[in-house]
Amino acid sequence: MKRVAIIGCGAVGALYGRRLFDVLGRTGLVFLVDQARKGRYERDGIFINGERAPFRFAMPSETEVQDLVIVATKNHHLKEAIAMMAPLVGEHTTILSLLNGIESEEELGRAFGPSHVLYGFCVGLNSTHIDNAITYTAEGRIVFGERSNDRTERIEALASLFERASIAYQVPDDILVSLYNKFMLNTAYNTISALLGATYDELDNDAVWRLAKAVSSEVQAVAKAQGVVLADSLVAENHRIVTSLGSGKTSMAQDMEAGRITENAWFCGTVIKLGTQYSIPTPVAETLSSLIEAHQN
Repeated sequence: MKRVAIIGCGAVGALYGRRLFDVLGRTGLVFLVDQARKGRYERDGIFINGERAPFRFAMPSETEVQDLVIVATKNHHLKEAIAMMAPLVGEHTTILSLLNGIESEEELGRAFGPSHVLYGFCVGLNSTHIDNAITYTAEGRIVFGERSNDRTERIEALASLFERASIAYQVPDDILVSLYNKFMLNTAYNTISALLGATYDELDNDAVWRLAKAVSSEVQAVAKAQGVVLADSLVAENHRIVTSLGSGKTSMAQDMEAGRITENAWFCGTVIKLGTQYSIPTPVAETLSSLIEAHQN
């Protein structure tokens, strides 16, 4: 994988892009942007931990077919991203989505064919994104795999690329269990933290734990309906992980405070949608979702 494009220059895309730049340089790594973003990024720059990133920004007409396209936007930008990246996807292009939730891979598969798409997400990344400045204290890792869980040539190629770029990664035994577990974590803790304006360590209390367990049980139910079993032990482990991340805030809490669109529709909203599809009650997700909507209006 010598030619890599990233769509999304926020906390996730910029951080891992900076690592990839060290092995690919300006010729091998490009950030795909529209004309307005290109002008703004080239003028104002993107700063990572106080250092201006040396990225190359290009519009679709200025790029070529890539070996790997990493999608690191927010969910509400995915349709725009799909339209922009179309000229970059060739017969052998691999697409890796790092979006939150459980829907982006299917949407990318419908657009470009499921054979192009790997399943993935990042976990353990602790960062703050304000305007064009990104500050991180933990880089986390990228979790990825084939839907079939086969250890294919492109899995090995991507693992090799991440190793050379010093990006921590994991190829789990079951990528769907891992993906749905991250979805369960996000649905509980991104939502609750956004409503409370709480830091990670402030979520370590009995009331949050009771609420997180309640909404997690609804995620477990809809996941099981789709053939994915999430063990109860994962719920407790998610609470331990989140509350150990220190004084930072979840991406949804940061979005709420900055007045940005949140990913509520892809967290509680997805649980509600699946609950309706499978006739599974989701009262906690519905309540949390309504509170987020009320806060944003």
